[in-house]
Amino acid sequence: MILFDEHIKRTLPTCEATYDLIVVGGGMAGTCCAITAAREGVRVALVQDRPVLGGNASSEIRVWALGATSHMGNNNRWSREGGVIDEILLENQYRNKEGNPVLFDMVLMDKVLAEENITLYLNTCVYDVVMKDDKTINGVLAFNSLNQLSYSLSATYFADCSGDGIVGYLAGASYRIGPEEKILTKEGMAPEKLSNNNLLGDSILFYTRDTGHNVDFVVPDFALRPNQIETLVTKLSNPRYFNSKLYGCKLWWLEYGGHLDTIHDTEQIKYELWRIVYGVWNYIKNSGRYPDMSTYTLEWVGTIPGKRESRRFIGYYTLTQNDIISQTHFDDTVTYGGWAIDLHPVNPVYSNEEGCHQYHSKGIYEIPYRCYISRDIDNLFLGGRLISVTQIAHGSTRVICTAALSGQVAGMATSLAKKYAEMPKDLYFNNRIGELQQKLIQIGHFIPNAELPQSNLQISASSTFSLKELPFNGQWRQLNYSAAQLLFATEYLSSISIPVLSHSDTTLQIEIRASKKSGNYTPEVVLVRYELSVKKGEQWVEIPCEQRLPESSFVFICFMANAEIKIGLSDMYLPGLTSVYNHINPAVSNYGRQTPPDGIGVESFEFWCPKRRPNNNNFALRFSSPLLIYSTKELMNSYYRPYKGTNCWVADLQDNNPRLRIHMPKATKIKGIRIFFDCDYDQALEPIQMGHYDSISPLCVREYYIKDSSNKILYHKTDNHLAYNNIVLFAEEVSDLVIELVHPSRNVPASVFGIIIDEL
Repeated sequence: MILFDEHIKRTLPTCEATYDLIVVGGGMAGTCCAITAAREGVRVALVQDRPVLGGNASSEIRVWALGATSHMGNNNRWSREGGVIDEILLENQYRNKEGNPVLFDMVLMDKVLAEENITLYLNTCVYDVVMKDDKTINGVLAFNSLNQLSYSLSATYFADCSGDGIVGYLAGASYRIGPEEKILTKEGMAPEKLSNNNLLGDSILFYTRDTGHNVDFVVPDFALRPNQIETLVTKLSNPRYFNSKLYGCKLWWLEYGGHLDTIHDTEQIKYELWRIVYGVWNYIKNSGRYPDMSTYTLEWVGTIPGKRESRRFIGYYTLTQNDIISQTHFDDTVTYGGWAIDLHPVNPVYSNEEGCHQYHSKGIYEIPYRCYISRDIDNLFLGGRLISVTQIAHGSTRVICTAALSGQVAGMATSLAKKYAEMPKDLYFNNRIGELQQKLIQIGHFIPNAELPQSNLQISASSTFSLKELPFNGQWRQLNYSAAQLLFATEYLSSISIPVLSHSDTTLQIEIRASKKSGNYTPEVVLVRYELSVKKGEQWVEIPCEQRLPESSFVFICFMANAEIKIGLSDMYLPGLTSVYNHINPAVSNYGRQTPPDGIGVESFEFWCPKRRPNNNNFALRFSSPLLIYSTKELMNSYYRPYKGTNCWVADLQDNNPRLRIHMPKATKIKGIRIFFDCDYDQALEPIQMGHYDSISPLCVREYYIKDSSNKILYHKTDNHLAYNNIVLFAEEVSDLVIELVHPSRNVPASVFGIIIDEL
């Protein structure tokens, strides 16, 4: 036994450490920031005040991580976020396609613990900062209640990804809370006058489970009573918002606290949300209105609120609604967003109003680097939902996957700032954004309209896929609503034949459409219309087309609604092709067409959106002249996904040994090779709750070899499920490199978006 009985004042032990970068906040922004920086050789401390990583996406709160794909309910094609966040989502799909929140925690922990340059501090709360001078942070002070240790951590750079902005706040960085007046921001959705400081509120979610036997529920005394629930929570009687089988994030509208201080009143908000959740569950179990729930139990209730809004810090640029809707181009664009501008009434749980008002742009929008650096604190990056945006723009940028991209930017920017011994703002003012863009793109991070130098690799292929047809697989899709095949075409589109099954003699209306803006996928321009006579029964119908296009572009072959007609489907998947539907997705305020009120600065247009696998078959088509859209020259650009083109080489399916040969002008020592595969950036990959049909994208190359010119195997991969593969080869000297690939399946050819050779 050890006895400590000294009568002296005791203090807690303090651990001191120094790093290159301290990331405060272990949500998706902070996690992606730390991983990105660590992989670039930056020594990182990741300080998280919770026992798990993931923030709102963790098992503690259970919000599904989404961004530009928006539950696949908008016109943002191939827009899923790339880089580290995509790696995490694809890994989760591979290990956890059922969407278990606890297993997603494990995926995140695995990724962080694999990085030797990251020191992880869980359960560690930052409570103060140490300033070197008025504009420079020297360190943070933190405390871990589990091990009763204090920490004094110092660094050259800091990334505040804490949600509420504890580091920026304590360091004295300027910030805003709540709405701005229209006269200040010129935003159509901003209020004319500020009547109060309305914010987006917090939510606490719950999960249920069917036990197979009757389960009683005894309501806690603090919960709302049934008469209060019926009076106050009126959305329970609205089938668009509630049925007894909904749980988790589908009950996002259990939201409260927008009229309060969402930082300092968090405990008050939490207790009210608990009163609501347990009151709602009591109503479900004991009101007699839901007998089908007699065997269900309440399996989990959140213990901390999922927060949407608090401080927004001021950077060198403040993104606005106008930038989102008009898709403003910036010279310092480093990432993008695509979720709707998603604004909620104060306390929607107690409101008769719609739970949210979501207004989409016609495509993704750019976010400049200047939104991610503090105007006041020289060595502070801004990450997550606290970046430099107006409250209206924050309605879009706040979502988890968009926030994750901000972390990747901050992590990569730290490596460059360290390289040049500069501060974050210097990367902008010293014209280093091009280098930052290039380094981000080289890890699979997508930047719209980033015009970077093309690859100078000399690449030849054993074969190239020529798109002559999408073969009919015998299945049909009824035209209860309009549908389209989206595909890329060069400057001329020849005639196309389609299989049709009609219940009567009728007319099939077809429109060839395109978008006004390159890089968008809103079919707003009708190039030509056809009225084609269709006989009762099964037949092939020719669309005469012979259409000259203004430029090489994506076009929509639109089959307008006619319930008498079915169009044949194909089970072939190819990069840069998808079917889309002018249907509805109420989860993201998509009712086929966006029709905003006058004067709010938002456009009206139709939604044409894909279906989720396994229901996203292409339509069967035969082309009178093949589409030559998959050559090796597509490997020369830096868009490693479909965007303004297919940007992809595809092998011929009849080629039993498809391969690419990279020709070196002379024997060269290389340390590695990066390969970019197709993991279908058009499919949303919500990591929890919803679940997914397959664990690997059907387009993804699972197996490949890397060989030298003498056929020596340098690397062999057999279980690939990621879009970005970074292969370390340890200083191999090669004259040529050969990449041999295995077709993913009988109806999906091998494909590659890009190749980067890392020379010594």
